[in-house]
Amino acid sequence: MSQTAASTSITSQLATVKITESDGKDRLVPPTETKADGAKVIDNGAAEQPEFTDPFCNADNPQIITFQDVTSAAFRIKKGIEYTPCPRSHLSETLDMDIYLKKEFLQFTGSFKERGARYALLMLSDEQKQIGVISASLGNHAQGLSYHGWKLGIPVTVVMPLKASLMKIQKCRDYHANVIVQGSDMGQAKKIALRMAHETGLTYINGYDHPHIMSGQGTIGLEIVEQVNSIDAVVIPVGGGGLIAGIATAIKNLSPQTKIIGVESEKCPSFTKALENGAPIYTPNKETLADGLAVPQVGYNAFATTVPLLDKMIVVKEEWIALAILRLVELEKCVVEGAGASGLAAILAGHMDEFKGKRVVLLVCGGNIDTTIFGRCLERGLAAEGRLQRFTVRVSDGPGGVSKLCNLLAGLGVSIKDIMHDRAFIRDVHSVEVKVICETRDWHHTKEMRNLLQETYEDVYFYDMPMAI
Repeated sequence: MSQTAASTSITSQLATVKITESDGKDRLVPPTETKADGAKVIDNGAAEQPEFTDPFCNADNPQIITFQDVTSAAFRIKKGIEYTPCPRSHLSETLDMDIYLKKEFLQFTGSFKERGARYALLMLSDEQKQIGVISASLGNHAQGLSYHGWKLGIPVTVVMPLKASLMKIQKCRDYHANVIVQGSDMGQAKKIALRMAHETGLTYINGYDHPHIMSGQGTIGLEIVEQVNSIDAVVIPVGGGGLIAGIATAIKNLSPQTKIIGVESEKCPSFTKALENGAPIYTPNKETLADGLAVPQVGYNAFATTVPLLDKMIVVKEEWIALAILRLVELEKCVVEGAGASGLAAILAGHMDEFKGKRVVLLVCGGNIDTTIFGRCLERGLAAEGRLQRFTVRVSDGPGGVSKLCNLLAGLGVSIKDIMHDRAFIRDVHSVEVKVICETRDWHHTKEMRNLLQETYEDVYFYDMPMAI
């Protein structure tokens, strides 16, 4: 389908459409209940009942958004959305690229999702606004929808899977949303939300495939082109595909020569699998640092919109995402989630070397990282870069044996983070095996430490090489 053919009044058409009822008659069953016919309800609440579909997301008739849809969204939402900065990055000299960071994590709820959420809510009919909306989300879409629903006086219900961040769940409650935590992943949460929409009359708003959502996210592209001249490439994190669909639509219309680069984690490569398949396909996700990208199947509308505009798709390892989070904290003073750091991860991993010396915009799309996960990410980033080391060395168990080791490390400026002793499982009763976790300044400092330890001790073992250098 061409974009011109698909442009016929998507906006006016969607504003009056309501959730259509399915042929199924099953009622909504509480998670612990047994149905009258004896069918058991599984833990995530998905009993054996009919599939309810989203009328805006049809595999056989995908809706492709247009530049006019994006500009319409920009006009409608500008009074309720932050115009986020896009400054040149301190990383530019280090990485030999002219890098700019579009800081969408500075939106009130911490992510770009507010744009599409506000536009979708504004485009509801008066009746739909009164009844309310429902959606399934891992967190950022839920927060954006909850916040703007609260501000606009529209009731919001969000279904969040069990793996959703506790911080994001609480934030939605703070924004006065009705929060339901159910479903093992986004796929299950979506089924639950669609079933509830059918039963209650709430309007279901897909967080990444609703045409209004995609159009709202596309307003980022308008701002980028306004803020940065002569852009060679824009790197966009990809989960369900709505973000890249909207931005690509805006940028390719204003700057056709600019390359659109998508990036996703190896733990949830849903868009890459869809490209291989020629259509969206269910892709089981694994636990990932980029939880905001963990969507098992990309949207039909988003896929159809993006594919003609996409220049390159990149899959990055988790270690590079952790290292990117660390780099953004240390050099840019930006605390971001895994999804927001994935664009930088693609550059650090060497997937964009063809853009050396060129101008690249990275979309730092979200900053809602759980504090516990944040600490783990920093440690994993240090390990990935070789700055966090662990080794085992056998030293004398006599007076001063361990002290000599500690003094040796201190003399090099190495910081000991943890140290453990083992006497029971070695044969030499006059020795002690010491396991050390320590931090160095950089990889050259690490190699200096390793060489000195190997020269000083006969029995020293380093557990692993850095994962991402």
